[in-house]
Amino acid sequence: MIPKWRKNRKGRSNNGVPIRLDKYGTPWYNIGTMYIRTVKSRNKEYVQLAHNFRDPKTGVSKPKILFNFGRKDQIDVEGLERFADSISRFLDSENLASVPYRGREDLPFEFIGSRQLGGTWLLDGLWDRLGIRKTLEKLLAKRNYSMPVERMLFAMVANRALNPSSKLYMEHWVKEEAFIPELPEVDVHNLYRTMDFLLEAEDSIQEEVFFQVASLFNLEVDLIFLDTTTTYFEISAEDDDFGSEDPEEEPVLGLRKRSQNSKDKRPDLPQVVIAFAVTRTGIPVRCWVWPGNTSDQDVIKTVKKDLNSWRLGRVVMVQDTGFNSEENKRLLQTAGGHYIIGEKLRQGRNAEPVSALSKRGRYSTMENGLEIKDILLDKDSEARRRYVLVRNPDEAKRDALKREDIVKETERRLEELKQLDGEPHEKAACALRSHKVFGKYIRQTKTGKLRLDKAKIRNEAQYDGKYLISTSDLGISAEDVVLGYKQLHEIERVFKDMKHLIDIRPLRHRLDERIRAHVLLCWLGMLLIRIAEQETDTTWFNLKKTLSTLQVGILKTPEGDILQTGQIQKEAARVFEALKIKEPATFLDLPVPLQENL
Repeated sequence: MIPKWRKNRKGRSNNGVPIRLDKYGTPWYNIGTMYIRTVKSRNKEYVQLAHNFRDPKTGVSKPKILFNFGRKDQIDVEGLERFADSISRFLDSENLASVPYRGREDLPFEFIGSRQLGGTWLLDGLWDRLGIRKTLEKLLAKRNYSMPVERMLFAMVANRALNPSSKLYMEHWVKEEAFIPELPEVDVHNLYRTMDFLLEAEDSIQEEVFFQVASLFNLEVDLIFLDTTTTYFEISAEDDDFGSEDPEEEPVLGLRKRSQNSKDKRPDLPQVVIAFAVTRTGIPVRCWVWPGNTSDQDVIKTVKKDLNSWRLGRVVMVQDTGFNSEENKRLLQTAGGHYIIGEKLRQGRNAEPVSALSKRGRYSTMENGLEIKDILLDKDSEARRRYVLVRNPDEAKRDALKREDIVKETERRLEELKQLDGEPHEKAACALRSHKVFGKYIRQTKTGKLRLDKAKIRNEAQYDGKYLISTSDLGISAEDVVLGYKQLHEIERVFKDMKHLIDIRPLRHRLDERIRAHVLLCWLGMLLIRIAEQETDTTWFNLKKTLSTLQVGILKTPEGDILQTGQIQKEAARVFEALKIKEPATFLDLPVPLQENL
């Protein structure tokens, strides 16, 4: 039933405010280009300030939400009408309806705009809770910066997590799009100066943050996962190395270097190597940056040295097959350390992995259905090696079926080959023998004929569903070895998110110092994201979506600007509660202009 006041043929309510009804019967209170409307969601009505804009491509008018006031049953609707009347006095539209002002003539309001609040408020709350703000303020105490360095560092970290963009665009983002507590605006040159400070205090910041986070969330650091990635630069030239007049001093290596070991498959472009040390729950506790041509051995040496300086006690490094060289294993065992590393099964007849694979013994079954065999080679000598052979029954079935299909197709192609003679036969035989899939199970006889390699088929069957893990730790259980290594695959998501959520690339920086500082900002962003996900059991994508509805409106009055927080939805309230972050007040303090901070 539509109320009588909505039936006015001129499209006006009884109070004179122009209205129209959408297809759902929702009233739209027009005020020139702005209007107040109510919308329904989950049987609740919410009041919003909106305005229409015409899509230049389609010519269709679409609404844009300027501000969410909250639930209709919890706000003063008449007060909103007075608010709307006061706004209308400041609009310059020729088609603006003449709406009588019924509010206080001595206190008109002008709606300036709104900014996103939910995401920055959450991140700032975590920032404080993790002690990062205190850490930075302590490090800044003896420095005479005329700018709010800590706030600008937070703004850059929040930007990586919420809306990754260039440092230049951040001038607009902070001033117009996101509400950063205590920071009204930024200048790109000051942002660069702030990055310089971050790099100077890198070691202290990483150590302080690690122990704060470890204490607050009771991090288990008995297993530290190490993985590396590369990110390239779309430039042709490498960075030069900088030598010194003193022959005893080591040259300074430029970061952007080419390497054949590019995980982005771009060996033609200069790159940098990035490494993360990550806990078993996926919390990145430290990061490193090296020149793009840095060897695995140099990576491990630096990581071991830096982590040992934190005196963490007994730490087992977990790494993938890319680190399983003998030299790397030796380095990982220095200073009482241990490793868990994936092994390549197909390494030749005399390789240790083959010996481990053929070792007799019974499999035991884990709770997750994996079958494992604990293997100790040369157990009576100092050179003993420990392996854990893992078999996934489901994966074994899939491998067998896949190989069966390949063998059948190979047989069919061999039969077709028999029908050919002369040059067509030679070309077809050469193509089949060199085929990367079907050629795998083909052998050539002494007479030059192609036959199915049944021995190769039987040999491949022994690898079905299996993978091999080596460890230097004789005290850890086989189950923990397997679970630790399986977690490595989850840890690799950190790097995927670095490239997709945080947008670590493109790296727009040229100077080595700025590149390192940029990676540090990305690390801090990933740290906040992972803790938020862990504490709420929700993906960052969904968290951002939930918090996007929370905005802060900016109202201009003769007595000064007012910042009013919109209605906090139940989902957002639950997020703040889970993270032990206090909800924003209805009215927020205005940030002090930067010139007053100088």
